[in-house]
Amino acid sequence: MDYSTKQVVITGANRGIGLALVKQYVSRGASVIALCREASAELEATGTRIEQGVDLTSDDLSQQLSERLAGSTIDILVNNAGMLASESLGSIDYDNVRAQLEINALGPLRVTEALLPLMASNSRIGLVTSRMGSIADNGSGGYYGYRMSKAALNAAGMSLARDLKPRGIAVAILHPGFVQTRMVNFAGDVSADDAAAGLVARLEALTLSATGTFWHANGDELPW
Repeated sequence: MDYSTKQVVITGANRGIGLALVKQYVSRGASVIALCREASAELEATGTRIEQGVDLTSDDLSQQLSERLAGSTIDILVNNAGMLASESLGSIDYDNVRAQLEINALGPLRVTEALLPLMASNSRIGLVTSRMGSIADNGSGGYYGYRMSKAALNAAGMSLARDLKPRGIAVAILHPGFVQTRMVNFAGDVSADDAAAGLVARLEALTLSATGTFWHANGDELPW
């Protein structure tokens, strides 16, 4: 793919997988717009365009993004921003559960709906979800808010895939792996750079015939 002609929008771009995705696409020659709540020094060092103060829980998000990105043409949208909290029976913090549903499920839907007018046929959307949103793959329980929010995101991804296929826009539902980021206290088994490279590869290989499928960054198809 010739990335020199592509414009990519990435949410949660200030650190972790999002920052690694920015670096991956910049290194390939793409024009990147990085969306985040607050920019980091590492993100600023990439030299890419940064739009900070982006709150995925805001009811005004659609209007804000439409105004900020007016005139842009988006080829690839990567909904990466997310939140992880741990809940177990007997100690569930329902405020945390609600926050995860807002950020992990509703946030990507808000962003996607807001930016769809800027996306043409052959555009691609990536939803960075988790295999923890897989019902078939849940062998350990717990993590109620995270599992529920990612399952909801997976469902939204499938509906987006169905609704956008006639417009020539493909959707990938993507698990990055157990990634060494601050979200998991760097306890993962794959680096953010390697995970980002895998995500980029999955989006590059995405076709309309595979829209709405659930993939691990390493290329394995995942169960629902």
